[in-house]
Amino acid sequence: MKLVLQEFLTLDGVAQGPGAPDEDTTGGFTEGGWFVPHVDGEFERLAGTWLGEADALLFGRRTYENFARDWPQMTDHPLAATMNGLPKYVASRTLDQGGWDPTTVLSGDAAEQVAELKRRPGRELQIHGSARLAGSLLAAGLIDTLRLVIAPVVVGQGRRLFPDGGAPAGLRLVEHATTPGGLSVHTFTVTGPPRHAAYGGA
Repeated sequence: MKLVLQEFLTLDGVAQGPGAPDEDTTGGFTEGGWFVPHVDGEFERLAGTWLGEADALLFGRRTYENFARDWPQMTDHPLAATMNGLPKYVASRTLDQGGWDPTTVLSGDAAEQVAELKRRPGRELQIHGSARLAGSLLAAGLIDTLRLVIAPVVVGQGRRLFPDGGAPAGLRLVEHATTPGGLSVHTFTVTGPPRHAAYGGA
């Protein structure tokens, strides 16, 4: 399977709490819910197309617990049947079992176990949110594709997908789009280490 990260971001790179004011207040974060005002029918269509490529979902513990709480209750949402039915994996050293079936807890070395999942036949293993897990898997060279959905907002605080000290990576833009609600959608493939050059050839 190909490992694909799907992440919602602000213009200043924050991934924390996109879906609701109280979704994730860790560290005193008070700007949650910044993504929702920009969601429209075009974005929901795109999200459905992406989810249709998934054969399994991968989460960090915090995102998993939020999704496991909310998605089983969203029975009228057009993506609910797929989200609830897909095999799910959660990387956690504290969870013994998941309550959102079908779930498998990856309690050992996350990079090793995800590498093993990637060797299985299938299309996409999708990471939804889970910025800390995504950062560690990007550093391990395991992420193949990034789908970054950037909202036209600056929040000035919160957990960033690419924090200072993160692993460098070279990316190639393969697709981009905008939605009527102002979301900027960028799809990148990971090409290896970043390239460097001097402006003007000096």
